[in-house]
Amino acid sequence: MSFATGLLGRAVTALILSFVLFVNGATARTNHALLVAVSQYPNLDKDLWLSGPKNDAKLVRNFLLANRLVKFDESNVITLADGVDDADLPTLANIRQAVIDLEKNLQSGDFVYLHFSGHGSQAPALKPDQELDGLDELFLPADTGAWNKSVGTVENALVDDEIGSLIDRLRKKGATVWAVFDSCHSGTVTRAVSTGDSRDRGTPRKLTASALKIPDDRWLDARRTTTRSVGDSSVKAEPAALDQPQASNQTDGGFIAFYAAQTNETTPEMRLPEGAPDRVTHGLFTYTLFEALAQFPGLTYRQLGQEVLRRYSINYVAQPTPLFTGDLDGGVFGLEGVKAIRQWPLVQGSEGLTVGAGRIHGLSVGDELLLLNSPADGNDDAVARVRIDDVQSLSSTVSIAGDAFVVIPDFAHARQVAKSLNFGLTVARPETAALKPELRQLVEATLDHLEKEENSGLRLQLVAPGEPADLQFATPTAEELAALADSSSSKAPRGTHLWILPPSGEIKLQEPAKSFSIALTTPGSDAGPLRSPKEVATILSDSLTSIARATNLLKLGDISNPADLDLDVQIRTRKKKGKPFRTLDNAAVAKLVPGDEVHLIAKNSSAYTLDLNVLYLGSDYSIGFMYKGRIHSGGTLKKGLLHINNKSFGREKLLLIATKAPPQSALTDLSWLTQAALQRTRAGPGKKSGFISLLRQSGFGTTTRTATPMSDDEDESAGSIAQLNILTAPSH
Repeated sequence: MSFATGLLGRAVTALILSFVLFVNGATARTNHALLVAVSQYPNLDKDLWLSGPKNDAKLVRNFLLANRLVKFDESNVITLADGVDDADLPTLANIRQAVIDLEKNLQSGDFVYLHFSGHGSQAPALKPDQELDGLDELFLPADTGAWNKSVGTVENALVDDEIGSLIDRLRKKGATVWAVFDSCHSGTVTRAVSTGDSRDRGTPRKLTASALKIPDDRWLDARRTTTRSVGDSSVKAEPAALDQPQASNQTDGGFIAFYAAQTNETTPEMRLPEGAPDRVTHGLFTYTLFEALAQFPGLTYRQLGQEVLRRYSINYVAQPTPLFTGDLDGGVFGLEGVKAIRQWPLVQGSEGLTVGAGRIHGLSVGDELLLLNSPADGNDDAVARVRIDDVQSLSSTVSIAGDAFVVIPDFAHARQVAKSLNFGLTVARPETAALKPELRQLVEATLDHLEKEENSGLRLQLVAPGEPADLQFATPTAEELAALADSSSSKAPRGTHLWILPPSGEIKLQEPAKSFSIALTTPGSDAGPLRSPKEVATILSDSLTSIARATNLLKLGDISNPADLDLDVQIRTRKKKGKPFRTLDNAAVAKLVPGDEVHLIAKNSSAYTLDLNVLYLGSDYSIGFMYKGRIHSGGTLKKGLLHINNKSFGREKLLLIATKAPPQSALTDLSWLTQAALQRTRAGPGKKSGFISLLRQSGFGTTTRTATPMSDDEDESAGSIAQLNILTAPSH
C-alpha cells in the first residue's frame, strides 16, 4: 500500500509550495535557444577541466527539439560546445557573435532560452561601488586565461555586466529571455567535478583565485569592500549581477534567470541518473531542472524553482542553494496553465516499439503504460498494456505486456496512469580496510545484522562502498579525522564512530551542522570496550528510521503536480508582535534567525474543502507538528505558524499538507507523524522508535528543536496550503 493511500486514506492534493498560476498570455512567436557548454579549458590546468557540460548541452538540445508542447526548430537552436558534433567552440568571441546573430533574427514577442554550463568564478570588480561584495561574477568561456593586469580582470572571461548587456540587446527587440546558469559563482570554488567513475558524487575540486592568477592584494582589497551584514534575516542573499539587465521600456521583453548556486557556493556535476547503468556526467542543476520540466509541463517559473528545491531536498542536497529571479509568475516557455496528460505516441521502428519519453519523464524499466488507439481515448478504452523494456534519458523501448496480440494503429499512444514511489533507503557500506581488525569486524557484523533484521519497517538496501546511494556510511581513522579537523579548525573526534553521511561522503566536524555518527564504544570511553554488533545495529536502525521518515514525507510531492491546486499562498515574517511584516520570496530559501516569526496568508480558490496540516522538518530530521484545520472553498487563512528558536540551525522545511475533505468527515490529523531530533553524535540508544511499519509508526513529540508553534490566539481566520524552504542561522 502506498504512503499516500495507506497513511492519509485519501488522495494527497499537494505537499509542496503551490501558488496560484498567474497567466500573462502567450502570443504567437518564434522560439530560439543558445546553448553554451564548456568542458575543456586549454589555458588552464587539465585537472580543472569538466566532464558534464557537453552532456548538458546534448540533453537540453534534445529536449527542446523533441518536446511536444513548445516548438523549437532545429535551425533556431544554436549550440556552442566542445565535444558536441556540429557545434562551434564556446569561446568568448563565438558567444558574443552568437548573441549578435540571434538578435538579428528576433521579432517582438519571440522567446529566447539561454543555457550556460561550465566554470563560474569571481574576480575583483571592475566597478567596485556597484557590487555589494566587491566582486564581479564570471562565466568562463573555453579560451579563458589568467588574470590580465592591464585590463584588471580574467583574460577572456565573460563578466556579469556584459552578460546583462547581451541579454538587454535581446530584450530590446521585444523578446522574452529565460537564462539558466549551471555554474558556480564563487571566487574560490568551481562547479564540482566527479572524482571518477567509481563515485557518482565526488568531492568538489576547487578553482582558487590563484588558479586564475588573481593577485592576492587585489583579491583581499575587493573582499574588504563588502557591505553585506551577517546574521540578519532581513538581508536577502545577494543575487549575481547577471540577473540585473537594464532594459526597462514597456516594449522590452520579459526576463527570467535561474542560477545553480548563489555567489558563495559551489554546484556539483555527477553521473546521472543515479543507479542507471549508462549514466553520464551532468550538472546536477541542469538534470534536475529538465527532469522537473519533463514531468510537470505547464508550471510557472516560480513553481518550477520550488520543484527543483523539493527534488534537492529528497536527494539530501543541502547545498547549493539555487536562485530564481525575474518574472517568475509567468508560465514556463510561455505556456499558461497547461495540464498535459502523461502520454506519448507509440512509434514502430527498426528497433521495435518506442515512446518519446524516458528517465527524465519519470519512467523506469518494468513500468507499465496503457495502450490507447487514440490520444483522446479514456483510460477505460485501453486495448492493452505496454511494458518498458529499456529506458534512455528521453526515449524508451516498450513491448506489449502479457500475451495480448495487438495491431498498433497509426495514432496509438501509451499513457502513464500510475507512478510508483520508492520509500526505501539505499546506503553504501563503508571502506573498512584501514581499520583495526576488531573495529572492522564490529562494523561488518553490525551491517550484516542490520541487513538481516526482519519486520523492522526500514526498507533498507546496502550496496558496495562507492556505489550510488541515498546515504554513505564511513569509518574514517583518527588520522583522517585529525586532518579534516585541521582544515576546519575543529577538535577532531576519535576514530571510533560509524558516520552517516550524504551521498557526497562529506564529513562536517563543526556544530551546528556536524555530521551524524554513532559511537562504536560504550558510553564514556573512546578507546573501548567495543559495543556488540546487535547494540550498534539497534541504534543505527533507529537513526536510519528517523532519516527515512523525514525524507519519505518529501517524496510525497512526486505524486502531485505543483500546479494542480488553485491556491494563493503568501509567507510573511516579522521580528516580534507589533513589528512590520516582511513577505518572503517563495522561490528562494528564506534565511531566518532566532526570534523570527513565520506567518501564513492563504486563500482557497478551489471548488472543494481542504484539510490542512502544517509540519516542520528540521535539519536534524525532526518532524514537528504546527497546525491543523479545515478550509472551505473561498476561505482565507491568516495564521501565525511558528517562532524560530536557537536550539539548532541549518536547512529546514515547512510542509503544509492539504487533503480534500469529504462532507461530514473528521478533520485529518497528522500530528502522529512527529518525531524527535536525531542526535548528531549518538553514544547510546536514546528513546527507541521500535521496528514497526515505517509509515505507520507514531512520533516522539510535538515540537522541533528549531521551531515552536505559535499559540492559537494569533489565529485570525481559516485557511489553505504551502511549503517553504528555510535556512536557520545564529543571529550573530
